[in-house]
Amino acid sequence: MSKDVERAARILRSGGLVAFPTETVYGLGADASSASAMAKLYAVKRRPADHPVIVHFAATDAAFEWAREVPEAARKLTKAYWPGPLTLILKRSPLAQDFVTGGQETVGLRLPSHPVARELLQLFGSGVAAPSANRFGRVSPTTAAHVRADLGTDVDLVLEGGPTEVGIESTIVDLSGAAPVLLRPGRITRLEIENVLGSELAKKDAASPRHSGGLERHYAPRTPARLVPAYDLDKEIARLKEKVAVLAFSRPDERVDYWLRMPRDPHAYARKLYAALRELDTAGCDEILIEAPPDAPEWAAIGDRLKRACG
Repeated sequence: MSKDVERAARILRSGGLVAFPTETVYGLGADASSASAMAKLYAVKRRPADHPVIVHFAATDAAFEWAREVPEAARKLTKAYWPGPLTLILKRSPLAQDFVTGGQETVGLRLPSHPVARELLQLFGSGVAAPSANRFGRVSPTTAAHVRADLGTDVDLVLEGGPTEVGIESTIVDLSGAAPVLLRPGRITRLEIENVLGSELAKKDAASPRHSGGLERHYAPRTPARLVPAYDLDKEIARLKEKVAVLAFSRPDERVDYWLRMPRDPHAYARKLYAALRELDTAGCDEILIEAPPDAPEWAAIGDRLKRACG
């Protein structure tokens, strides 16, 4: 792997694009200090120019150089959760330019924990912008094969790292304002963050920064998908005339053309979710019905992804 990682670092330095595994999903990496590399990344992703990206680092000190201010809350959270699936939004320093921040005065920073990502970031030695390695708005990739299927030859190199451990994107906490705000739920829960900070997180509002995964429709398969409460699933299946695929906790129903049964543990569900959505998207059905997850704090991140996948 080291030779591949060395090649990946050279590609990044020359302004190319490298897809690499993190513990959350596979990222599409580009030199975050290069306007031309970032323009290429946005073009390949088909990402709106005002939609910011998260910058990844090998070390906390290097990440904080991209912030104008580092509040005590940031130091508490990074001590507890970096490297790991947590992104912090901070006021940007001059190092974070408009082509990374979407023109905002804030920047998203993260230290991933996946060993391949860490080796690459250490070799590269600077910030790497790395949104999910897929076309904008579609289902995120959790294997190298997903990346190749989505991006093909538009990416210069795909580093192998096996299926991702977490399976959904990082938790995002905004620390750029008067109070910490949870912008996107993830593996690290609201309660865990509040326990570290010793205070409650404020709710996101219209003044919150734009951020990755913040649109109403995101993480979406091409096949229309719909969330259905558990108590309505049988009724919906009986009513439908077209070919339907189902993602559910319960056992398969013989009336359904394609059925995937999901784990009842939220962490196991998250690991399987995007691969399951991709499989159902290729099943040749007219619609995907998704049994809604429990309305419980430990399922908040799953609920967020499914709500946006259904648009």
